[in-house]
Amino acid sequence: MVTSPVVNTYPLSSYTFGTKEPKLEKDTSVADRLARMKVNYMKEGMRTSVEAILLVQEHKHPHILLLQIGNTFCKLPGGRLKPGENEIEGLKRKLTSKLGANSPSLQPDWQIGECVAIWWRPNFETVMYPYCPPHITKPKVLDDPGMQKTFHCSLV
Repeated sequence: MVTSPVVNTYPLSSYTFGTKEPKLEKDTSVADRLARMKVNYMKEGMRTSVEAILLVQEHKHPHILLLQIGNTFCKLPGGRLKPGENEIEGLKRKLTSKLGANSPSLQPDWQIGECVAIWWRPNFETVMYPYCPPHITKPKVLDDPGMQKTFHCSLV
């Protein structure tokens, strides 16, 4: 018999939210971002990114917390790993920088769960796949050309 992991969700009211300075996007358009990814791939090779699914409960239903970028785009928190950086430690670093308080004495205790998805971007395009397409012998990014891993996370 296979057992599934238990995912605890806590009421949204259990958390406090503040504000941080807005972080400006590096690129002004999708085409600029894809061009930057191509240049970075030529210099550094395939990149790996990680992102977090943060579940909360509101009105007796689960909700996923997203970061709003501008007025029209939302995304999961996370980002690119440093070369050689461990996925879990890198995700904790990204979550703390994007969602943690600005005080060193108030560091969150992130609980990183299992990896729930891996997305591949085999070319410098916006399309990502939940598998590495069989005709790709050398993926460019483990997300941006490369791969992106998505983990279930919580804050305790």
